[in-house]
Amino acid sequence: MTASTASSRPGGPAYRAPSLRVTVDGREAYAYTGGKAFDPCLPTVCFVHGAQNDHSVWILQSRYLAHHGYGVLAWDLPGHGRSAGPPLADIAAMADWVLRACAATGATQPVIVGHSMGSLIALEAAGSQPDRVRAIALVGTAFPMKVSDALLEAARTDEARAFDMINQWSFSGITHRPGNPGPGFSVFNQTRRLMERQAPGVLLNDFQACNRYVDGLTRAASVSCPSLFVMGESDQMTPPRAARALQQALPASRAVRVPRCGHSVMQEHPEALLVALRDFLASLSTR
Repeated sequence: MTASTASSRPGGPAYRAPSLRVTVDGREAYAYTGGKAFDPCLPTVCFVHGAQNDHSVWILQSRYLAHHGYGVLAWDLPGHGRSAGPPLADIAAMADWVLRACAATGATQPVIVGHSMGSLIALEAAGSQPDRVRAIALVGTAFPMKVSDALLEAARTDEARAFDMINQWSFSGITHRPGNPGPGFSVFNQTRRLMERQAPGVLLNDFQACNRYVDGLTRAASVSCPSLFVMGESDQMTPPRAARALQQALPASRAVRVPRCGHSVMQEHPEALLVALRDFLASLSTR
């Protein structure tokens, strides 16, 4: 396990953005730690991104929690972002990898927060190895999480077109406030650039993994930890109604709906998601 080295901004002083790099299955795995060195003695929150994304989608939530009493691990899944290796082909393998990566840092019983594909990973981890997960938060989730034929075909034959489709369906609008983090920023365009940074073929791999995952309700029946659902009311990718069966299958669950929000909750309404996570984590300390 190694901390990241200092970097420098053009025209500015050196700064440090602590992260972890651990070895899993002989390959380097990267986790962003929210701007603070990871301390496994603190309650751990593990963030898992969705298809064609990486750790950077969780910047606001990860930084806040890292500076307010939590150890943060925002992972890049294999083949995504800064984690080496080919992308894993199925949700069960991804969930097992996340748990082993957390264990490699010394973290025990993390709260796993997953978005979209990452929410299936969180569910699978909590259902398959319940003694290793403290709680789960499912953001923009559904089961089954079927990808439309048109989007799957675009991912196979024309990734640029697939990126356009995802962007169009992931947000409630092209311009909106307070989803943009500040003047001069556009979550719509930033999300497109993030997808373009991943290697060719990753999107199709991730979509196929979501499409093939059939164990959601079986795993939900084995989940014994508290769970949180955070859903955008205008989500076209995983509409709130598509999570109803999961909510009914998880007895210790609570749900938060975010108005005027699409699929990418953590980017379009980062503050609302942070409030939901903060309240959920606070509730765990009383159990």
